[in-house]
Amino acid sequence: MTDGLNRRQFLDGAAVTAAAGYVVSRGAALAQDSPNDKVVVGVMGLSRGKSLAQRFSQQPNVEVKYVCDVDSDRAAAGAKVLEDAGKTTKPIGDFRKMLDDPELDALVCAAPNHWHAPATILACSAGKHCYVEKPCSHNANEGELMVEAARKNKSIVQMGTQRRSSTSIQAAMQFMWDGGIGRVYHSTSWYGNVRGTINKGKPAPVPGHLDYDLWQGPAPRVPYYDNRIHYNWHWFWQWGNGELGNNGIHALDLCRWGLQVEYPIRVVSAGGRYRFDDDQQTPDTHNVAFEFEGGKSATWDGLSCNRHSNDFVTFYGETGSLVVDGGGNCRVYDEKDKVSKEFKGNQGDVEHITNFVAAIRSNDPKSLNQEILSGHKSTLLCHLGNIAHRTGRTLNCSSENGRIMGDEKAMAQWAREYEPGWEPQV
Repeated sequence: MTDGLNRRQFLDGAAVTAAAGYVVSRGAALAQDSPNDKVVVGVMGLSRGKSLAQRFSQQPNVEVKYVCDVDSDRAAAGAKVLEDAGKTTKPIGDFRKMLDDPELDALVCAAPNHWHAPATILACSAGKHCYVEKPCSHNANEGELMVEAARKNKSIVQMGTQRRSSTSIQAAMQFMWDGGIGRVYHSTSWYGNVRGTINKGKPAPVPGHLDYDLWQGPAPRVPYYDNRIHYNWHWFWQWGNGELGNNGIHALDLCRWGLQVEYPIRVVSAGGRYRFDDDQQTPDTHNVAFEFEGGKSATWDGLSCNRHSNDFVTFYGETGSLVVDGGGNCRVYDEKDKVSKEFKGNQGDVEHITNFVAAIRSNDPKSLNQEILSGHKSTLLCHLGNIAHRTGRTLNCSSENGRIMGDEKAMAQWAREYEPGWEPQV
């Protein structure tokens, strides 16, 4: 199956059909010159972004010109990490200043989830490419807009689900697709952690080193509380997508990829905030099931407050099964549940960045291992699982674009409200 775009619905058709004509600002020159030509990037959001900045800076002839965070302390700390490694970079607070730089080729967006789509769309509109962390969007509508923005501006956009670039997982998937475990019909996935309580937050003065207004950006304004920044925003619907969007995306992306499916036709959810009585809005115990056309299904079991281990992702076929662990190692089991083959490897972090940089140099979005349309389809599983949870309804979805059918209440959560003036524009 292919990932493609329907001009009317944004989500159907062949994958990246206009790839041969993609020319974007400096990307045009890079595509015509040596693969060793410099690629200039700026990194936005310096939690996950700090390690991304380091890895991009280690790529041959890649310059991390900017490190950006609305927290000036974090921006300075990010710059120091690169400086300690012998690299020169500029710490800034507003990522839009990076987009004004004609030398910049790509934005690396590792800001909170509510920024992923708006920042990517602005980057595309400015003629830049974008490496955006998972989940690629805060809501389903934004994912559709990201695909539209990439196509309209001929931008190369990759989502940071790095296991798509793991050579061991790629080899194991190919083995499975070649019939290694027979017809594959089901996949299970899991995540566990021992997160503590976030307690009851209190209104507090905004720290002097934080630009809280810009941190909120496209999200409607709310007062500053002392228990939300820099990590617990994940557990508030205003900015985050819960554990399903935080970590479930990694596993569900593998499920969708391995099963070779596009959009689900039915989604059900169970769970809640069971462990602690605090401010967290998203579930700490969450089970989601997805049904696809062609007699295939997938499940995700997320536990934020118990780490008892299950397999990261397992595929079930008629003649065996395939297990993928969190580190990228894969084991094939035969019909008697005995290990018959193994693939040793890694998570693909460096390889994913290498793939993105190479796509910029070759000007070829089809060479991306997780192009934005594919990233949107996998992220959509998380959004649908959360909508099913929040509405308490079984969702029936279109196999053409994943949209919810016959349920206006559920479909109302397809998009979000924005702070006036911050609505994404393609």
